Amino acid sequence: MEKLLNYFTIDDAFGGNQDWFTNIVMHIGGCAAATACDSCIYFAKYMGMEFLYPYDIEELNKEDYKKFSQIMKPYIRPRVNGVKKLEWYIEGFEKYLRDVCDEARVKQMPVQDIGIGMEGFAGEYPYEEAAERIRGQIDAGLPVPYLMLRHKLAEKYKDFIWHWFLVVGYEETERGMWIIAATYGEKVRLHLEELWNTGYEEKGGIILYKK
Repeated sequence: MEKLLNYFTIDDAFGGNQDWFTNIVMHIGGCAAATACDSCIYFAKYMGMEFLYPYDIEELNKEDYKKFSQIMKPYIRPRVNGVKKLEWYIEGFEKYLRDVCDEARVKQMPVQDIGIGMEGFAGEYPYEEAAERIRGQIDAGLPVPYLMLRHKLAEKYKDFIWHWFLVVGYEETERGMWIIAATYGEKVRLHLEELWNTGYEEKGGIILYKK
């Protein structure tokens, strides 16, 4: 049975889409920032943290999303070799969370303690442990940022090479766990064991959000 988070759409797209970015740097390398943007929209829309998204959370649209990506850009900035370390995402996103929370307090908005923590779970861990962690996150109502670097099945996973995306669901089958990813404005189903076992020493991993 498939378990899917109550996810959002933007102009009929499943979540945000990096291809919308008109800024060339963000268009090419803004997947990590887009993943953080999508996380903020999810937390704002479904977990009562409206201050994380600076626009109308009830009227999501492509133009506001592009503006939001430019706000996130300095925190999780695109680099020559991409945001290829889990800690780079965590450090940048934590700074955004601190700044936006402080700004909300200055404006005397009724903001409680932000209540979001992060922990990296590296790709060196076995698939079984990754599946357990992802299952636990989705069951707790939390999306999972996923970083994949290289993969032995490069042609099959060409859209996921050196790419950040958000896991928003999973399905348990006789073949193991499948994950449901939100990326490029689409809902994509991926076999986790095959995806996780990249065949390369340099690996990505996932981010575990904590309430």
